Amino acid sequence: MTRRQLAASSTQLVRGIYVQSTGAPDVLTQARAALLVAASPQAFVSYHLAARLYGAVVPSTSDLHVSVPPGTKRRRRDGVVVHSSARRSTLFRGVPVTPPADTFLDLARLVDLVDLVVLGDSLVRRGRCSPAHLQTAAATFTGRGARRARRAAALVRSGVDSPMETRSRMLRVLSGLPELETDIRFYDDSGRLRRRLDAGDRRTRTAVEYDGRHHVQREEQWEADLGRREQFEDESWRIVTLISGDIYVSPGTTVDRLRRIFRQRGIPVGPPRDEWRRYFPGRQ
Repeated sequence: MTRRQLAASSTQLVRGIYVQSTGAPDVLTQARAALLVAASPQAFVSYHLAARLYGAVVPSTSDLHVSVPPGTKRRRRDGVVVHSSARRSTLFRGVPVTPPADTFLDLARLVDLVDLVVLGDSLVRRGRCSPAHLQTAAATFTGRGARRARRAAALVRSGVDSPMETRSRMLRVLSGLPELETDIRFYDDSGRLRRRLDAGDRRTRTAVEYDGRHHVQREEQWEADLGRREQFEDESWRIVTLISGDIYVSPGTTVDRLRRIFRQRGIPVGPPRDEWRRYFPGRQ
């Protein structure tokens, strides 16, 4: 096969590595390509690429990350970052990769607090680890990012359906508002799940929900949400609905709005904090 034939029938993932494919390469293919670049039998997938391989949510990057044991020669190639790491790998989907908790700890060095909690929540949702597992791992972690890892691990929760639910919760926490109970579930007499709320306070029957664009794009989902809201209103629940703009465009207005509603509903509210401004700058 000539180079011209290779280029015509394949996609170059990184320099010198091609895959025969008509579509965009999936994360497993990217992981295998990155391991070929490392050219070591002891190489393993790590950092952002490991998180994506686990199906977790992590900030996007154009680089593919792999690691090799200390003392191993690290090959350099555009688009692939080869780290030196003493961590042990595990096998996942047929490739060696850092375990989920170690992936979380590695990324504590590179991503901010909110993105790290988003990562932790998504790892838990995918069943890769538990909040307690992340807390235990972070407790003995030392080095760069250790304090951030411990704080983020303590804020990871089970039952979080989306990154925006996490961001909504972190906006509350970092502004001094109550975190609220996460993933409130209601069951019928037969033990079947009837309804769910992202977060709320059962005592005052107050809830905060994030409503993504996909909800209004499907008429059936929209109608179901209307019926569900009426059921909650019949039981005197106050549901505060947040959308993307409330988090990314006008977080300050959102904080003031939630503080006012919580006080009206009898939820104890602590003194205001400004830490949220670092992670939610807004665009107003």
